[in-house]
Amino acid sequence: MIVVKDRRILVVGDVMTDVIVKPEGPLAKGSDRRATIRLESGGSAANQAAWLAAFGAHVDLVARVGAADLGAEAARLIEIGVTPHLVADTELPTGRLVALIDADGERSFFTDRGANEALQAADIPDALIAAAAHVHLSGYSFFAPSPRAAVLDAMARAKGKPVSVDPASAEFLREVGPKAFLEWTKGAAILFPNQDEAAVLTGADDPETQAARLAALYPLVVLKLSGKGALAAAGEERWEIAAPKVEAVDATGAGDAFVAAFIAARLKGANIEAALNCAVEAGAEAVTRIGARPKAAMFRSK
Repeated sequence: MIVVKDRRILVVGDVMTDVIVKPEGPLAKGSDRRATIRLESGGSAANQAAWLAAFGAHVDLVARVGAADLGAEAARLIEIGVTPHLVADTELPTGRLVALIDADGERSFFTDRGANEALQAADIPDALIAAAAHVHLSGYSFFAPSPRAAVLDAMARAKGKPVSVDPASAEFLREVGPKAFLEWTKGAAILFPNQDEAAVLTGADDPETQAARLAALYPLVVLKLSGKGALAAAGEERWEIAAPKVEAVDATGAGDAFVAAFIAARLKGANIEAALNCAVEAGAEAVTRIGARPKAAMFRSK
């Protein structure tokens, strides 16, 4: 396991409650279908923070939750090694997501962003940015006015520090438009799109073209290619890693594990190829079980 103990990582974004539904067969419109249903803690930023903590990193997480959930959500994060800086929203509830998992482990999301849509610049203290060796932003924060203003302000205050962004959602990228997203995230040191997100951002379907076009805009681009592995690009340089063969149960959170492993490895001093290997292995492990966060046993064993 990668272990990073001496440098803080600031993650800004979202906390969600995930309702994960895995039907036993195709949907029976107008009738019943047996299913496994789990209620799990989620949110892309919170998941990434959890995985970073699993790799031994010192992680600060900034997000908004419904006031009624503040204590419980903070306690869950503390238990898994994340230092939470949660703001209680008195008007909006904690975000909720329903993940419908198909037979191949792929998921479709129904998302109510809730309190995440009210994140403000004032929620992100200067002291956290100053203490961070790396700032990571959830792409979901760019898709609504208030959180977008907050993370853009954080990027400006983090000038001189490496900032990474996970685009998060191909559908939301289509809604805001690729040109706007690319402009908002200009200046980021690393972009972590999956292949669908990269297709929206570049207008291309093949990974090499996607990597080339995005590498012209960001110093480092790391493409998550699901079961095919990953491709990293820095200028004209390329690194490609195949994914191990695993039985996919639930892809929810696999990309979050991937991102966390890559960042943790790089902060420990790993080169890009080694970091990419760590990321692919973490993503592959994440799809073998239901839920978006690492198992609690990983934390108890540290």
